Amino acid sequence: MVKSVDRALTIIKLVSTKKDGYGVTELADKLELNKSSIFRLLATLMEHGFIEQDLVTKRYRLGYQYLELSSKLLDSMDIRKEAAPYLKKLEELTNEVIHLVIYSQKEAVYIEKLEGNETLRMHSQVGKRAPMHCTSAGKTILAYLSEEEARQIINLKGLPPHTKNTLTDPEELILNLTEIKKRGYGIEREENEIGITCIACPIFNFRGEISGAISISGPSIRMGDDRLNILKDYIMDAGRKVSSRLGFDESLYNQYIK
Repeated sequence: MVKSVDRALTIIKLVSTKKDGYGVTELADKLELNKSSIFRLLATLMEHGFIEQDLVTKRYRLGYQYLELSSKLLDSMDIRKEAAPYLKKLEELTNEVIHLVIYSQKEAVYIEKLEGNETLRMHSQVGKRAPMHCTSAGKTILAYLSEEEARQIINLKGLPPHTKNTLTDPEELILNLTEIKKRGYGIEREENEIGITCIACPIFNFRGEISGAISISGPSIRMGDDRLNILKDYIMDAGRKVSSRLGFDESLYNQYIK
């Protein structure tokens, strides 16, 4: 291990723990180094923008370069890769079809599908658009957009009936979206395909914006209220963890979805 690099990184970690930063004497005491060594380390970190000095208090705190790099890291995260282990666990727990859906340019798109161990024929395909108004994932994404944006999408895409259960009245759908947001997850009972019931939860990014949804789909005959209540806990746990991997504060998930 390179001692100078180790010390520089330790300074960054220490400074990040205090809102008003650290003074040179405090850092010297913490690292058990003389002040001249601390000054040299701080000067290097300041040159690269990782540390800055408050001109009034003379204390050192995190610089904006750290924030810029953090944002780049979060922006570059691959949601499919980050979600993969949690989707696989859901498949193992439920033996049902698992979907990962993202929200992109006012559309919901399937980017992953795990088939489960049970035989279930569905129209969904990776790369295809998920109907926003009649799938659990689509409705969950709509629910966590602003009502203005949700209505824009409804007006743009329309509400074509896929089955006799499809919600085709805009106000009825908006009411359904309100209910989804209140309970934190979406349910769709044969609104997209006869014989299939689905449940979905939201995924949030580091900005707290809706990024997509995870859904579990199965035959309606085994997706009754009791089973959905069990699946709800599984899928919400997955949604919380995937959101965390995308930079969302995991401890806020249950509060945020309400």
